[in-house]
Formats: sequence, C-alpha cells, structure tokens
Amino acid sequence: MKRFLSRLGTVEPGEERATLLAATYFFFALASYFILRAVRDAAGVAAGTDKLPWLFTGTLLTTLAMNPVYSAIVARLPVRRFIPIVYRIFIALLLGFAAIIKYGPVTWEPYLGPAFWILTSIYSLFIPSVFWGFMADSFRPEQGKRLFGFISVGGTLGALAGAFLTSRLAQAVGTPVLMVMSVVLLECAVQAARRFPPSFRDDTRARDAADESVGGSSLAGITHVLTSPYLLGICAYMLLFTIGSTVLYFQQAEIVGARYADREARTAFLATIDTVVQSLTILAQLFVTGRVIKWLGVGATLAIMPVLSLVGFVALGTWGTLTVFVLFQVLRRAGEYAFGRPAREVLFTVVPPEDRYKAKNFIDTFVYRGGDQIGAWSYAGLSTAGLAAGTISLMAAPMSFLWLGVALWLGRRNSRMDRGAGGGGCLRRSEVGGPKHTRNRKTEVLGGPRPEGPRRQGLRRPGVPYSN
Repeated sequence: MKRFLSRLGTVEPGEERATLLAATYFFFALASYFILRAVRDAAGVAAGTDKLPWLFTGTLLTTLAMNPVYSAIVARLPVRRFIPIVYRIFIALLLGFAAIIKYGPVTWEPYLGPAFWILTSIYSLFIPSVFWGFMADSFRPEQGKRLFGFISVGGTLGALAGAFLTSRLAQAVGTPVLMVMSVVLLECAVQAARRFPPSFRDDTRARDAADESVGGSSLAGITHVLTSPYLLGICAYMLLFTIGSTVLYFQQAEIVGARYADREARTAFLATIDTVVQSLTILAQLFVTGRVIKWLGVGATLAIMPVLSLVGFVALGTWGTLTVFVLFQVLRRAGEYAFGRPAREVLFTVVPPEDRYKAKNFIDTFVYRGGDQIGAWSYAGLSTAGLAAGTISLMAAPMSFLWLGVALWLGRRNSRMDRGAGGGGCLRRSEVGGPKHTRNRKTEVLGGPRPEGPRRQGLRRPGVPYSN
C-alpha cells in the first residue's frame, strides 16, 4: 500500500495511516448517505415540483434551528468526543423513522415522505461537514492540497457502494431495511473517527493533548461569517453552486417523473446515475485531483465547476432531452466531487479552529440550503409565470460568470492567507477579517508562522515523517 501511495505522487512518508483512515472514515459516511439519497430523491419526485419549494423551506428552517445547538456542542466538548455524539443523534433519528415506516399506521404515510426528505437533506450536509471540518483541523494547508483529493476517493467508493446496494436491493428489501443498513455504516464511520491518529497541526495537537474544546459561543458560526470577507466569499461561492444545483434538481423531477411512474423504478434509475457518477469520479480523484490543485492552484480548480455549468445549462436549455440531462448531471456531479469539493475544503485549512467547525457548518448547512431556497422559489415563480424548463436553464447560465469571478478571488485570497500563516498554520480571527477573541489564543498562535526551514517549504529531512 505504501508503494501504491508513493506512486500517486501526493502522499508523503508518515502520512499513510492518517490518509487511509480518513478515506475509510469518508467511505462509511458517504456509503451511509447514498443508501438514503435515492430514497429521498424518489420521495421528492413523488411530491412533485409544486411541493419541492416547501420542502426546501422546511429544510432551511430546520438547519437554522440546529446550527446553534451544534455550535454549543462544539464549544463545550473536545472534537473527538462531539463527533460520535453528532453522528449517533442521526442514527437514533433514522432508526425511529425505520420503525415508524415499518410498523406505523398507514394514515401517517403522507407526512412521512416530506419529513424523511427534510431529515435526509440535513443529514447529507451535516455528516460531510463534520468530516471535512475534522480534516481541515488535522492536516496542514499544504497537505490538504495534496491529500484531500485522495481522501475524497474513500467517499467516492462509499457513494458508489451505497448507490449500488440501493439500486440492487431497493425493490427487494424495502425502505426500512435500507435505513438500518445506512445506520450500520454510519456507526462504522464513528469507529474510524475514534481511531484517527494525532493531528499534523501543532495547534490542534496542543488542544487535543489538553482535552480542550475549540471554545467560543453557540452563535460564533453566524457572527464570524458575517464579519469576514473571506468567509463571505465562500458563502457566495456556495450560494451560486446550490442555486444551479436546485435548478437541475427541479429539471430532474420533471424529466424523470415524466419517464418513470413507479417509485421503485425511479429509485433504481436515480441510483444508477449515482453509480455512473462515482465510477467516473474515482479515477479523477486518484490520479488527477491532487495534481490539479497543486499545479494550478485552488482558484483555477474552483473555476472548473462554473465553466462546466455554463456549458451544461446552455446545452440543457437548447435540447432538454433525458440524454442531455443525464450527461450534464453526471459531469457536473463528478466535477463537484473530483474538483469542486476538495478545493473548497482546502479553503478552510487557513482559518482558525473555531471557524473550521462552526462557520464551516453554518456555510455547509444554512447557506447551502439558503441557495436551495432561492433556487426553489425562483424556479417555482418562473414556472408559474409560464416559462418553460429550457428557458429557465438558459437563464441559469449567466450566473456562472459571477461564480467564476468569485472562484478566482477566493483562490487569490487563500494563497495570501496561506503565505501569511507561514504555509503550515492558521491565521487569527483578526487576520481572517472577523472580530478578535481570546479563548484558546495560545493554540491559535502555535499554528501561526513557522521558522524558515525545510518543513515550511513542504519538504522533509530523509527518514523524518511529517507527523514528527
């Protein structure tokens, strides 16, 4: 395995165990979610495009209510203790839904679909957000550029496994059994997180050794975002991405709903799309992603998605067939997993520890769903006004130009912040653009500028692993 990792050109000696455990953790987390994803999407298709905006509204309000609760847990508990708690809360909710679907009265069924859709939509954001916050808190910025693409391979394999299992078992075992399978896989992710080795970052190692939390308040995720230009730029990137994704989701509900009338058939078809997406993604993450981020930089890698979306929306608006939709959906989602997501996660490696969990979670949940909300109600309004689906797709294309500008700005800002932190640590709150605070200041300074030497330049002495 070490020889294989060394041939990839992205994993250095001393990083193998942490990288493989991170990929394993992500494998189980995404396998758990992708078992549920096709079930959720089938429920969305069954609800129809007229009810989808209300489902997005319910998800947005629920994420806003959950964020302060999550931030309070982060502020009070050490990282390696709160991760299992957050995941097991979702485990309990999923088991409750499985029992109700299996044994509850039939009269509850009209309410279970929307409730399950909202729960799964929140699940899809919280679980990866916690994972990537942990990764940003464990690897230095230079390592993130090299390793996050390879770590994403674990998630891609997990998504592939989850989608494959769902496509093969959905009609045979039913939804409750699929939910129990998802719970088992999520508990495996918890066990992988518990076995993760010590962090490569000095500030995080000091905090873990003292069994400290990241501190701060339950509203820090919101207040820090509103006072930081850098974090606001990430919000803008996320909003533009999710608005486009929501437009494409509505198109999916119309096109797939018109082709497949049976719920299980829709679930199997959507799971097949997931399988194709993950199959294409894995090769790019193994051999391309790390090199692209390292050679082209974060900004150019972030720009891949806006360019792809511009071409795709124009094609979908011009032709609008099932084939064009499937091709665009596959390429866009594969591009997001292979390039957009890993590059976006690198952006958080230069912010203070509190922002890696609280601000990041606020952006990954509320801001993400805020983009869904804008896209959902805009689509519904334009449809009510009589615009065809193809016309709406063409109207979504110009957003990609603004999205491209935000991507390039974030890349330049990230490079300056990385250089300002010495290439291996994180900036204080005042340097990111937000208010100063004093709690855990010692650990923040430990992650600051490093002395000149081979380690700062991303090199190492022979025989001395990075973990030293």
